[in-house]
Formats: sequence, structure tokens, C-alpha cells
Amino acid sequence: MAEIRGVLTAMVTPFHEDGGVDEAGTRRLARYLVEHGSHGLVIAGTTGEAPTLSDDEKLAVFRAVRDELGDEATLILGTGSNNTLHTVELTKLAAEAGADAAIVVTPYYNKPNELGLMAHYEAVAQVGLPIVLYNIPSRVVINIKPDLLAEIGKLPNVVAVKQANNDELGPVENLDVLAGNDDIFFRTLEFGGAGGVLVASHIVGPRMREIWDAAQEGDIERAREIDAELAPVYEALTVTANPIPIKAALKMLGLIESDALRLPLISATEEQRQAIRPALEAAGILAAAG
Repeated sequence: MAEIRGVLTAMVTPFHEDGGVDEAGTRRLARYLVEHGSHGLVIAGTTGEAPTLSDDEKLAVFRAVRDELGDEATLILGTGSNNTLHTVELTKLAAEAGADAAIVVTPYYNKPNELGLMAHYEAVAQVGLPIVLYNIPSRVVINIKPDLLAEIGKLPNVVAVKQANNDELGPVENLDVLAGNDDIFFRTLEFGGAGGVLVASHIVGPRMREIWDAAQEGDIERAREIDAELAPVYEALTVTANPIPIKAALKMLGLIESDALRLPLISATEEQRQAIRPALEAAGILAAAG
């Protein structure tokens, strides 16, 4: 089984201006990311605009990336939804396509109780593919408490959690913990977590890899120092809903041809771009204008 550790970039899905998936751009970006710090990629997650991708598009993007990278990187496909049957079927297709794991978000909107959540993940786990839980209460309303995460972690094939609840960050029994937000990547490594599913690693991947490497070598102070230096980049990428800012930044850096998103998301406003650009310039990854 591929290791689900380190710098895992939650990859954007590049689109053409007309909203169609840019397969060539997807391949280029995936190649760039693994050559600039990423141990692996999460495809068709929140940052990949999963809600507006069809299942066929998710699988096509995954296959394009796998074809481009082969076994060079861990590849995880987002298969979660608020429909257990749909999630199970897409997870089966992910396994058939060669995914190393599936990341499965807490079922949203339905508001299942704890028994329902356990039954949902039990059904998905039976597919046999390694499962990464995705706890993101800011988007799905429900927060899975650490004790329930630990119970779900007893299920076969449930191996990790992407924890996007900064207030309850810490070790979870039976599960590897992955930071779900850039600003808690260092904190996760500090307590021995497995890594992070990250957004800023699109543009400061080598530096985030340095944080990982320093932490693995026991140089916590060096990791803390780099993390502090990157804080303005992390903040700039939260000026509006993800993935609007990261697509704007990637376009500024020439790493994608278009920063188009699918409705109801829209591209960054000029005001938002003016908040992003200085952080990229200060980080030394974008030349100052003029």
C-alpha cells in the first residue's frame, strides 16, 4: 500500500475558459507538483471542485494524472458524497482505476447521527480501498468528534483522517492524522501527525517539503521557522472561498492557463488579486510589478 504521508497537495482541476476540463494542463500541473515538493496528490477534493465535476470527469482527471505520473506519487481520489450508495460505487470505480486511497468527506446536508455516520463509513470501507476520512465541519455542518473518529478508525481499511477542524487538532487513536488546513501543517507534524492535505503547496511546495523534512529530522525549530515565514501565503489563500485564491495565484505564476472555475464559484475579483499578489511577491515566487 502506498504511504499516505507527507506533503499531499489537494490539486486544483484546471479548466479551459469555457469550463471544460483542461487535460493537458492537468498533466502539466501534476508533473510540476511532484517535482516541487509533493509526495502525493489528492484529486477531485474540495480544491479540485468535486461538487461540480461529474463522476466521469473525476475518473478521467485521475486517469490522466496516473498516466502522467505512474507510480511516482501517491494518488488519492475524492469519492465522498451525501449518498452512501453513490459513494460506494464511486469508491469501487476509484479502486478499479488504480487509486491508492479514497478521501471520503462527512456526508453533508442529510445530518446523519453518529450511528448513521458509522454505517456510512462501514459501507464504504467494505470496498477494500484504503479510506481517508475528511472532517471539515465548516463546509458540512457536522463535526466528527475525536472519539467517534477513533471508533470509525477501527473499521478495516479506514487508515487516516484529514482533520480540517483546527480546534480539535491532535492525535486520534487508530488513525493517522493529516492536517486539513495549511496553517496547521506544522502543528500536525509537531505532535507526530502523518502530514497534510495542503493547498499552498501548489505554489510553495519546496518550502512546505522543507517543513516536513525538518520535522522528520527532529529539527522542530527549523520547521517552525519556515512555517512562520509562509504564514502570509497561507493567509492570502483564504481571502475568499477555496479554490478561488489558489487558482488566481497559479494563473499569476503561469502554472495554469486559465483561473476559470465552475459556477457557483467565480474567479477572483481584482481586489482579491491585490491581496494575493503581495504575498507571492514577498515569498519570492512572483516578481514585483514594475
